[in-house]
Amino acid sequence: MIDEKSKRLASTGFNTRAVHAGRNPDPNGSVVPPIYQTSTFAFDTVAEGADRATRISPAFYTRWSNPTTKMAEERVASLEGAAAALLTASGMSAITKAVMTAVAAGDHVVCADGVYSGTYELFSKSLPRFGVDATFVEPTDPENFARALRPNTKLIYVETPANPVMKITDLAAVSRVARRAGVLTIADNTFASPYNTRPLEHGIDVVVHSATKFLGGHHHVVLGAVAASEEWIRRCWDQMRIYGGAPDPFASWLLLSGVQTLGLRVERVNATTQRVAAFLAGHPRVERVFYPGLPDHPGHDVARRQMRGFGGMLAFEAHGGIAGGARVVERMKIMKLAVSLGGICSLATHAASTTHLHVAREERLRQGITDGLIRVSIGIEDADDLIADLDAALD
Repeated sequence: MIDEKSKRLASTGFNTRAVHAGRNPDPNGSVVPPIYQTSTFAFDTVAEGADRATRISPAFYTRWSNPTTKMAEERVASLEGAAAALLTASGMSAITKAVMTAVAAGDHVVCADGVYSGTYELFSKSLPRFGVDATFVEPTDPENFARALRPNTKLIYVETPANPVMKITDLAAVSRVARRAGVLTIADNTFASPYNTRPLEHGIDVVVHSATKFLGGHHHVVLGAVAASEEWIRRCWDQMRIYGGAPDPFASWLLLSGVQTLGLRVERVNATTQRVAAFLAGHPRVERVFYPGLPDHPGHDVARRQMRGFGGMLAFEAHGGIAGGARVVERMKIMKLAVSLGGICSLATHAASTTHLHVAREERLRQGITDGLIRVSIGIEDADDLIADLDAALD
């Protein structure tokens, strides 16, 4: 049941909800929510224990839920415009729980090509062992999803912007394709964050996040999140209750702290990344820049319709192939050579020598991941300093 505070907050702005959404479990009214760092909870009677065991009670057993985690879930749900949310121990845990809730043996999935490598392996290697087939399609044309549908298709899975060349999927168009066919849709909103895109508003059924990234925002927590209807989250929670993957209360508390500045961080990151992308687009040692905020990006018009800002993720091709790309990231002084994204520090990775080192070159090139491709996650540093860092590394 939605309380009066939640009803009032529903009509407030994004940053207000990022700070105040969620029912504080502290009976003393602490401004900073407490960490319920406990594995289990005591009951006064067996009837009370039985009651808590039959619902998603935040005070039964922390593998089921936890007061700190519950507040963080309510805050994420508010930011995504969802009725409910579920936190999990990692982004891949959230994706796996959501997908396993959607499909069963004999079902078929249509998945956007070029999704996160862990997601790709889930659909291409893990689920086929349990009788679930997947077809991967180029996501920039919504009709590709329609053409790939089968009578046993139960799920369309998309990610936008997509890793690492920032392909943009038209969420509203894909959701129309799915609804005509009676197929569920899941969107990975990690790269955009709910500040820039809210997929549920475009007809998507379920949203997943690696909350490690923009939601946490400070490189100090690993979490995942699923946002959807209350009925769907209950089913997803059943998957977590059986298979595990519940978050630690301290991790949930870190998310509560980090997400308060999500709007401020992403607004700054949007502006900085636009400047960095424009600089790279004009640099003589850069062959190509992938950023939806640039007018020549193939998904620019769609991104402009469904995003508040174009995000903090970009990629560019450096001259010199694998050796050239590696040299550039190794010469950066402010940007850190590290995987992950969405935090306060700017990070850079050279795909061919790190994240996609073990992917066959032919497959890598098919996905648009060239030998010199560098992916950058822009943080909150000053734009002039980041541009100077890139300029020195490229020269």
